[in-house]
Order: sequence, then structure tokens, then C-alpha cells
Amino acid sequence: MSGYLFGPVPSRRLGRSLGVDLVPFKTCSFDCIYCQLGQTTCKTVERKEWVPIDSVLQELEQKLDSRPDYITLSGSGEPTLFKPIDKLIDGIRALTDVPIAVLTNGSLLGDEDVRAELCGADLVIPSLDAGNEAAFQSVNRPHEGVSFSDMLAGLRTFRRHYFGAYWLEVFLLQGYTTSEAELADIRRCVDLIQPDRVQLNTVTRPPTESDAVAVPFSRLEEIAATFTTPAEVIAEFHSDHALEAGKVSREEVLELLRRRPCSIDDIVAGLGRHRNEVLKSVEHLAVERLVEGAQVGDKLYYRATQ
Repeated sequence: MSGYLFGPVPSRRLGRSLGVDLVPFKTCSFDCIYCQLGQTTCKTVERKEWVPIDSVLQELEQKLDSRPDYITLSGSGEPTLFKPIDKLIDGIRALTDVPIAVLTNGSLLGDEDVRAELCGADLVIPSLDAGNEAAFQSVNRPHEGVSFSDMLAGLRTFRRHYFGAYWLEVFLLQGYTTSEAELADIRRCVDLIQPDRVQLNTVTRPPTESDAVAVPFSRLEEIAATFTTPAEVIAEFHSDHALEAGKVSREEVLELLRRRPCSIDDIVAGLGRHRNEVLKSVEHLAVERLVEGAQVGDKLYYRATQ
């Protein structure tokens, strides 16, 4: 594995997010039916130094002139599988004062070491996609070593030990987690976890399974109003950065699309390049069959084919 950073990518909550990929592609403790990157190929809960810290930090130092709003530990798998993540956070701190966010599925927060290693981050955003074991198994398809009760206990315990910003993403799917009974279970869990805020999300990019169906925006807004914790529907990203002239590197676009499907506007906003140059680059990659398009609603997304 090489090319540990991607973006900055347009993030609906973090502005221009410079992503750091800490595990091989689709190495995760879950195999979520809605994942935009396809099925998990290495389902594991093993923690180790999957990639060399020094190489990650060297690459990061070269990318800091891209002026990200956040450096985000996320990528194409579960970042908390990387050990020792605290050493990486310390290394990033030595290079820059850009805030550090961690996007995690929350599956390993029951591990005391994981909780301790994440305490140096500025922002941690775990997921909660279900409120009970049955829905958890249906939506997240976790590793056999992860139970819903243990994950929920980890989310609660981390809240007591972590003093940074703690947001909880709730990813909802039509027909899976939008009944009143399922929503009541999710709200009960949120009240136990006590995050600073709740962010409601749904399918916006091509999912792994075709029956992972988006919840309409108006319905998400209705659901947000039912939480005791302040809740919001994650809004679409808009960039305030000026667009830069110059050709777009094909590898730069490919690295971005390998980690997440993007529309042309997403690529423009994330890389800060002119739309015409992005269009040319994507068209060339499509002709070479390195990227392909996928329609979601009225929006066309591109994703890498390899």
C-alpha cells in the first residue's frame, strides 16, 4: 500500500478534509450494506501497524500546503485498527496545528487502549447505525467478535474519558431503521451515550447493496427534531476556497476516487481546481477505464475501477 493521503476531499461536516488512510483497502470490522466502497474483503478486529508511520508523516508534510480545514483519520477501512494511533496523532501535532478528526465505526471503543490512544484527537465521530442487536447485524454485518452491547458500552465509556468534541453519526436506511420502534431504540442509545451532537446521514453515493435506500431529506429533518441531544441533518458541502488554475494530476484524482465516489463538483471543491480541468482529467480516466460513473438519484458519481 502506498499513497496514504487523499484529498482534501469535500466533507459535509469538516470542510476541506485531508484524509489519512491507515489500513489496506476495505480492511474493517464491519461490512456495512450501505458502504460506498463495496464489500469488506478483510473483516478483522486485529490491531497492528498496518502502514509505516514515518511514511505517512512524510507524505503529510508534503500535502500541508493544500490548506485543509481538518486532517481526518478515516479512509478505506476502520482507522482504529491501526496501532499505535496515538503515536501518529503526536506526529501530526509536531507538523501542524490543523485540527485532527477521527471517523470511526465505534466498534473498538470497548478496548481501553483504543480509548486512550484517541484522546489526543480534537474531534472523534463514531457511528451508531442501529439501536439493537438485530438491526446492527442487518445493517453493519460486524465481525463475530463485535456485539452491539459491547459497542454501545464502549461508546458510553469513551464519552466519560474523552474531553474533545464528540459527535455521533447516525446513518439511517429506509426500511431498516426508520420505523418508530427502531428510531426509539436509537434515541435511547443516544441518550445513554450523551454525545455533543447527533448528525443524521443517509445514502448519497452508490451503496454496496441495492436495498440500502436513502431516507428523504424532509424525513431526516423530522427525525432530527425528535432527539433530546442537538441533532442535524448533514448539509451538502460548499467551498469558500478560491479555485486554483493548473492541470489536475490524474493520480491525485484517482487517489481521491479510490477512497470515496465523488461527483465532478465534489472533486472541484475538494482539490480546489477549475471545473474544466477536472472534467478533462475524469474524461481521460474514463476512456482508460480507470474510473466509471454511477447514478444516484439525479447525481452522477465517479469511482475508481481498481
